[in-house]
Amino acid sequence: MNSYSQQYLATHLFSRREEDFEYASFDREIAFYESICAGNIELVRVYATPLCSEGYGILSKDPLRNLKYHFTVSAALIARFCIKSGMTPEEAYSLSDIYIMKADECRTDEEVHAAHTEMIEEYSRRMRLVRNSNIYSKQILRVLDYISEHLHTRIMINEAAKHLNISSAYLSRLFKAETGMAFSDYVNRKKIEEASSLLRFSEYTDLEISTLLCFSSQSYFIKIFKKYMGMTPREYKKRYRLPDFVTDEAASEE
Repeated sequence: MNSYSQQYLATHLFSRREEDFEYASFDREIAFYESICAGNIELVRVYATPLCSEGYGILSKDPLRNLKYHFTVSAALIARFCIKSGMTPEEAYSLSDIYIMKADECRTDEEVHAAHTEMIEEYSRRMRLVRNSNIYSKQILRVLDYISEHLHTRIMINEAAKHLNISSAYLSRLFKAETGMAFSDYVNRKKIEEASSLLRFSEYTDLEISTLLCFSSQSYFIKIFKKYMGMTPREYKKRYRLPDFVTDEAASEE
């Protein structure tokens, strides 16, 4: 599959997630906040639901004011989850204040939604730095960011090295020395972490997840998944998927 097809499929899957939105369970809401705290922007985009969509309460009879009130609630919750996960209160609350003021200046629903998307992605990026800043060198921090931003593509060490303007051989040695694992092993582990979360909290099938995360084939995806999780994706899905996320595939197996 070429890069255009991969990008189209990823866009299609995310769009379908938006269009098929239903009221999220408490577990899925927690998964959304945990994705922000983990700095996983791609999962944040999967789990995020539009403000004031189905299931949101009415805080004001004025639609725009109602949207802004829910924005404020969202900002407060995200700030507190991030503080619990290591962000300093000063940074978390300052960021919350900045975005609440930005939302307050919005004049349309679209502007509020755009500000909300910007806010959750900014918190996610900052949490990724919080989790890694005291562990790795600046070069490895940059490559970890590169990997996190490209989980839905084929990640090659030569491209990552080019991004850092260093040689592949040097990056390979540095990465192994600081993380304790080979570059390719780390990439696979991060992809499987995302796959396991998608199996639990999304309606995507095994094949869609395999394609979305750009594994060379579904059989290779199953092999790598079993290596890290000790079971196949289907076995994992049957064991850990929440009961309110049932796909046509699962129904056909009954």
